Amino acid sequence: MAKKKKKRVFKIKNILILLGIVLGITSIIYYALIMPIKNIYIDGNNILSDNEIIELSTLSNYPSFLLTKSTEIKTKLKKNPYIENVKVKKKLGNIIELHIKEYTPICMTSNQIILSNGNKLDNTYNLSDIPTLTNEIEEKKIYQKFVKKFATIDKNILRQISEIEYQPVEVDKERFLLYMNDGNLVYITLTKINSLNKYNQIKDKLENHLGIIYLDSGNYVEIKK
Repeated sequence: MAKKKKKRVFKIKNILILLGIVLGITSIIYYALIMPIKNIYIDGNNILSDNEIIELSTLSNYPSFLLTKSTEIKTKLKKNPYIENVKVKKKLGNIIELHIKEYTPICMTSNQIILSNGNKLDNTYNLSDIPTLTNEIEEKKIYQKFVKKFATIDKNILRQISEIEYQPVEVDKERFLLYMNDGNLVYITLTKINSLNKYNQIKDKLENHLGIIYLDSGNYVEIKK
């Protein structure tokens, strides 16, 4: 009988040890799953604030790091009309990095913003450092090309434009007149839009004079009298 008792005690010990190991592993897994996000780093956003992005991605309550899916964050953020793309990186230390790419605002009308994808949005953010399109581009193909081409202009050059006026002529339906903040006028056609990125170099040649710069044809400058 004594031998049987020892065996029984030995078995109970083993069972308790096994239960302790299982409980320990379960606790580790549980605490790992509920461990919250500690830090959120955001870059690339110029229009949307960090707080807006955190709220849109539903991370404001700093949920579980392991249970938060990168694909879900990306899907939620891309629903915002200003966001073109998002890269989500999860790093050791329960850190999440959100790399935001916004659509570029290329110009505005009287009450709307035109983005680099052609969408028009109400100017809820009161953007003012982009040019104003003063008249309508009725032909759809030209409008689409206008958006595509103006989206390639250097942002620093774009900020130097005060107004954009669609000014087609019989020989060129893609011609625009740009009113620059410094008082110069620039004629440009969409096929030569890249030449506008050299505006500062062209302006320097005016030697503090104001002029009309023809980049639509001939690439010449007429000094204003």
